Amino acid sequence: MIDKGHAGLSIVKQCGLLNINRSGLYYDPKNISELNLALMRLIDEHYLEHPYKGARRMHTWLTKDLGHKVSKNRIENLYFNKMSLRSILPGPHTSKRNKEHKTYPYLLRELKITKPNQVWGTDITYIPMANGFMYLIAVIDLYSRYVVHWSVSNSMEAEWCAEFIQEAFDIHGTPEILNTDQGAQFTSEVFTSTVLASHVKLSMDGKGRATDNAFIERFWRSIKYEKLYIHPPKDGVDLYHKVEEYLYYYNHERRHSSIGDEPPATRYIYCKPPVPSSRAA
Repeated sequence: MIDKGHAGLSIVKQCGLLNINRSGLYYDPKNISELNLALMRLIDEHYLEHPYKGARRMHTWLTKDLGHKVSKNRIENLYFNKMSLRSILPGPHTSKRNKEHKTYPYLLRELKITKPNQVWGTDITYIPMANGFMYLIAVIDLYSRYVVHWSVSNSMEAEWCAEFIQEAFDIHGTPEILNTDQGAQFTSEVFTSTVLASHVKLSMDGKGRATDNAFIERFWRSIKYEKLYIHPPKDGVDLYHKVEEYLYYYNHERRHSSIGDEPPATRYIYCKPPVPSSRAA
């Protein structure tokens, strides 16, 4: 737990050790209406089952099927801005992209992934809390399905994403390719420059992205249904502990049919090359 009076470790250092963005400690949900929180929870659960639904179809489902009297603009704001969702189908609103940012080509088409740290995929997801919400970012090794690194925050700042991926590189070494969507955080200069400075190729999902980042989206579904929906976290520190507990199970004990009914750790930890003891300046 975070000890704000710790004599030896600053709050910043403690947050770093716990993979918690410092802002997560001071999260105050008072400006989030109860209606928006309820709508976000419904959208999140429905999206996990129907990821092809964009904001327009989500609004139709909420109003026509569930009877909520909410505007299309409200649902679009929650869907795109608060939850950073996008439909897996091609269309004009498949990602909240900043048109001024440079995007990179999709490099995984017909690529054979044969070893750990060849390709990583990263993404951000909304996490419902007992009172409010936060965000979880993770990077997954596509060969082994191993969740390599993760962090939590109460905002989706590009700087947080850049710091997160640099930490992942420092701890686990660098992949040959990092795959992301075209969200504003991942196309930002601070994020792309961090990745490219480590000589990692950037791959970005394009239109027809139905299976581009499927592995990490399956992980989101697993952690929410198997842990976080059942036991909603109270705050950032509680979220950290719940994610940490689930990830040990997911990486080391949970068997995956797509990799021969083995836990991801058996393919990642025991197969990947060693991380260099020091990095070039």
